[in-house]
Amino acid sequence: MLLALTQWLGQDIRAFNVFGYITLRAVLAMLTALMISFIVGPAMIRKLTAYKIGQSVRDDGPQTHLIKAGTPTMGGALILVALTISTLLWADLKNPYVWVVLVTTIGFGAVGWVDDWRKVVHRNPKGLSAKAKLFWQSLIGVGVAVFLAMTATLPAHTELIVPFFKLVTIPLGGVGFVVLTYFVIVGSSNAVNLTDGLDGLAIMPTVMVAGALALFAYVAGNFVFSRYLGIPYVPGAGELAVFCTALAGAGLGFLWFNAYPAEVFMGDVGALALGAAIGVVAVIVRQEIVLFVMGGVFVVETLSVVLQVGSFKLTGKRIFRMAPLHHHYELKGWKENQVVVRFWIISMMLVLVGLSTLKLR
Repeated sequence: MLLALTQWLGQDIRAFNVFGYITLRAVLAMLTALMISFIVGPAMIRKLTAYKIGQSVRDDGPQTHLIKAGTPTMGGALILVALTISTLLWADLKNPYVWVVLVTTIGFGAVGWVDDWRKVVHRNPKGLSAKAKLFWQSLIGVGVAVFLAMTATLPAHTELIVPFFKLVTIPLGGVGFVVLTYFVIVGSSNAVNLTDGLDGLAIMPTVMVAGALALFAYVAGNFVFSRYLGIPYVPGAGELAVFCTALAGAGLGFLWFNAYPAEVFMGDVGALALGAAIGVVAVIVRQEIVLFVMGGVFVVETLSVVLQVGSFKLTGKRIFRMAPLHHHYELKGWKENQVVVRFWIISMMLVLVGLSTLKLR
């Protein structure tokens, strides 16, 4: 929106042409999303509190969580508002990838919104049934996957890139690409949702991964840089750097209110949307495996749930004291802040490993 305005003004005033640079707009998108979060956040929290949209707490969980009961949830809507407005202001709205990631993010956010609304307003502890939630997630995920497969212009756009190996790629074909894309988007959405159990635990790794993906998007969209670094050139992907930095800014703004002791929780509306957002960006810039590495905390949290459920059904015994994994460490005696900060440190290390694949090929 503002890009179109500055392009028009740039015809007469050359100084406005600087807004054509993705790097500048990426920084401005991050700052804009951050400021929107700071401005809208307090009012949204007051509204959520007034409508008594409070979090329920499991009785079988850590006893320290009982004081969290009633804390406003569905705060992920704040992230979506800041992210969407900032992206619409600073991204090139003629770029189809911008609309793909926005539709995916808002679509998954809508699924999470319905789930949260049923839980906290209608007092239905189950919210959306697991089948209904998966159905809507799958519908969006498959739709996005098919669109990306149909609009791919080069063979490299549907190949699986293996990091650290310059010439190793796995041809997927149309069907294989759709299947992989579906699992990346839906899987990352649910993985972030499972991780969102402690104050600030899910949002900071998401911010770090989004920041790293912004760099991957910028490089993938630049012919010179992508060729030099040996990654697929994806025309138009650079514009996703604006989206990713807007996501990072919105996430940091939300963390201001979500840091311990949290004034508001993200809820499914935020967790499902953010997971899907980083998933679809990773697919577009052809870095699915790198996302798996950088989002290692999300992966391990998800695996802990799968292993716990599988073990209990097969043997009647539990592997962890409680799943997801962050609750296991709480029950071992770690304080909530210790779990959160240590998981942040692990995420930072994994993101740095992921970024190293840009050069180590």
